[in-house]
Amino acid sequence: MGVVIESFVWEPNSSVFAFFLLSTFLSIFLFPYFAKSRTFGTFDHAVSSSFARFQRWFLAIYTLSSVMEGVWSVYGESELASYGVSKESMVFYLCVGYSTSLVLGPFLGVLSDLIGQKRICLLYCFLHFVVGVWKRITMSPSAWFANVCLSLAGLVHSFGFETWLVVEHEKQSQRNDSLNETFWLMTFLESASLIGGQVLANWLADGNVQSGVALSATASLFLSVVAIVCIVRTAKEPVKTLPLRDYSAAFYAYVLGDKRIWFLGTAQACLQFSTAVFWILWAPTIVADGREVNLGLIYPCFLGSRMLGSTVFPWLMSGQSFLRLEDCLVYIYAILAVVFSIVAYDYQEISTLIVLFCLFHGFAGLALPLLARLRTMYVPNELRGGMISLSQVPANAAILYCLIQRGYSGKIENSTMMALSAVSLFSASGCIYLLRRWGKSPHQDWHKL
Repeated sequence: MGVVIESFVWEPNSSVFAFFLLSTFLSIFLFPYFAKSRTFGTFDHAVSSSFARFQRWFLAIYTLSSVMEGVWSVYGESELASYGVSKESMVFYLCVGYSTSLVLGPFLGVLSDLIGQKRICLLYCFLHFVVGVWKRITMSPSAWFANVCLSLAGLVHSFGFETWLVVEHEKQSQRNDSLNETFWLMTFLESASLIGGQVLANWLADGNVQSGVALSATASLFLSVVAIVCIVRTAKEPVKTLPLRDYSAAFYAYVLGDKRIWFLGTAQACLQFSTAVFWILWAPTIVADGREVNLGLIYPCFLGSRMLGSTVFPWLMSGQSFLRLEDCLVYIYAILAVVFSIVAYDYQEISTLIVLFCLFHGFAGLALPLLARLRTMYVPNELRGGMISLSQVPANAAILYCLIQRGYSGKIENSTMMALSAVSLFSASGCIYLLRRWGKSPHQDWHKL
């Protein structure tokens, strides 16, 4: 008589998705009725027609770019595994990508400030176009080349579009309300687009990874061409930028010579480092006890949490909170650090881990537009790209170090990387506290360039 062993695959309950959907819907549509400040909202009539037109085009372009990011984020280990690539080689390809970002990142940020943000956004689309052509023609993993291009594209995505937005906003002399609104919409739409990219990639793959990669390459080609056309259509006026000599002097005086920018940049780097550690370790952490888990259904929960967290931002900016932006970030960073500390201390049940990870992404979704708002307060727009890219250098260096120590030497464990993330987030909370104590300079001092 045979024994039948039933296999069980752990999946999140469908009510979790309903909770995120309903909560996000209520947060967005109830805001206009409860906000104390009626001037801040999705239907702000004080926005000029020209900026409103640009805002719609910009958000459409940003959504397309985020979908391209989401399409390729689905593949990676599964694509390389289908070609028989070893784990050591996968770690090597990751190291190549982060090394590229570490070396070329600061130059790309400065380049964006010198040549204009529209051109750097075109470079982002061009890099995705090249990856799509390469994967479509070669039909091989070509991981080192793809990782280099996608790493550079992800780097441009982190500062190029935001800088383009604030420069255009300043050029048209719009109120800060419209800029704040676009910040949280960027985080919201990016999270939704990453989910859409995952759905598109899984639908194209249909169980065959290599076929899915080829079809996804075609989709990436199409999306990049559409994005290029949209960017060119909005780029009708020449962009005035600083000469290199003036830019260098201004960057030294207003970025490198300002302690507040160092505090803000350190806080940004700590969040980037902890986020990268999460995306590297979340799957191994959840399946650590050997149970089979449907990771494809857990991934949207994290992004849904980030969408929900981003919708809290307009409530804070409308006068619903008695805390300053810096105070909010101090508490947010502390909460994120506690989440990582719990995970690093001991293994938790899958459901507990998912709750903790959802908390991380929810508060991270709120922190991202808050940090963008602080950059607008402290960083001159003409130097924004260089500042953001420079702040990513320590994060990329720390991630590269952890990958080498964990992937090759085996000298540190996953829990150690989580603990390092917790320490960095506590440090970031302290940096924001110090930033608050230093205060804010008058507006007229920002742009004496």
